[in-house]
Amino acid sequence: MALYVYAIVAEDHPASVEDMSGVGSESAPVRVLASGPLRAVVSDISEEIRPKRRDLLIHQEVQERLMRGGPVLPLQFGYTAPDEATVEEVLRRDADGYLAQLERLDGCAEYHVRASQDEDRLLRRILRETPEAQELNERIRSGEEDPQLPLALGQLVAAQVRERQEDLAAGLVEALVPFARDHSVRRASGDDFLNFSLLVPDERKQDFLTAQTRLAQEVKDDVELRLVGPLPPYSFVQ
Repeated sequence: MALYVYAIVAEDHPASVEDMSGVGSESAPVRVLASGPLRAVVSDISEEIRPKRRDLLIHQEVQERLMRGGPVLPLQFGYTAPDEATVEEVLRRDADGYLAQLERLDGCAEYHVRASQDEDRLLRRILRETPEAQELNERIRSGEEDPQLPLALGQLVAAQVRERQEDLAAGLVEALVPFARDHSVRRASGDDFLNFSLLVPDERKQDFLTAQTRLAQEVKDDVELRLVGPLPPYSFVQ
């Protein structure tokens, strides 16, 4: 039977999941599959797993339970294997690499930071603080019919938005990275101009949270800084 694979842990991890039910409509028990110095946390499935809310929550609950027992290599939602032999072979073949990753992640959790700005406020500030933008805007408002004026203003403002947000993002990352063992900056989407994750050791957790709170207060007039965590270290599993 096919297996849904939640995570990989070391053989000394308690993996206390025997009371948990897994993903899928039939919801088989979550169990541990051993191979050498590693364990895979799995459950049987008989269907294709889709990202439904219930199954996403179950996947996350298993990860959070495992995190309480020690380091874990969480797999992204939806990872399946055709049978136990396949999982056991992967664990045997890549055991040294998995053990090294578990050692690196030991005592750490992931925190996710996103930042966004009020677009209208930012545009007004750019028009107020940039002489060239002021001039173009005044010429448009005075009735000049040159069709290049709106294009030039739009390009100038877009460049200013990009430059200012890149500088802001770099400053925010620089302020928080010293508290992390590792970090990963990803492409921001939607209204966000910053999207990054930090791997924070337990002994730096409180210092990190204090610094993040202080930073959020310092930039609150211009930036909405949002923090999610602690999370399983998805972004740092290689």
